[in-house]
Amino acid sequence: MDETSDTRQRLSNRIGEKQRDLQTYLGRERPRRTRLANISIVGSALAAAFTAGPAVGGTGFTDAVAAFFNLSDDSVVWRGLCLLAVIASIAAALATNFATSRSVADRVSAAETASAQLEGLQVALNFGRIEIDEAVKLYQQYATQVAFVEASPAQ
Repeated sequence: MDETSDTRQRLSNRIGEKQRDLQTYLGRERPRRTRLANISIVGSALAAAFTAGPAVGGTGFTDAVAAFFNLSDDSVVWRGLCLLAVIASIAAALATNFATSRSVADRVSAAETASAQLEGLQVALNFGRIEIDEAVKLYQQYATQVAFVEASPAQ
């Protein structure tokens, strides 16, 4: 194998390793992103739902709920619904803040983009459609965009 072929193969191997790292990262972070988004949406909706009954129905609503659950005082209904609304609201706020503080969505998007770019680079490299110096520059550019993705321990 000549030096060019050897260099091309080493770069191809490095691209493959980076793609595996990205797929591992995405396999872990996509579900986390989805889970945090769902908690935020459901928590916000529940908080609104828990407060909608008393807000729209007033004492008629709370009296009816108290009678349905055989409660002696409708204030238990108000307090219970307010407590549930607070819990749901806190869950939604925490999920939103965790997703935002860790930039989960932005990082997942960056990893998906880099993975697609590396796939294109791999194809161009394997079919000899790109010079090695240019391929190395592009690899460095793509890898830098996902510096937050850790290399697998085997490397």
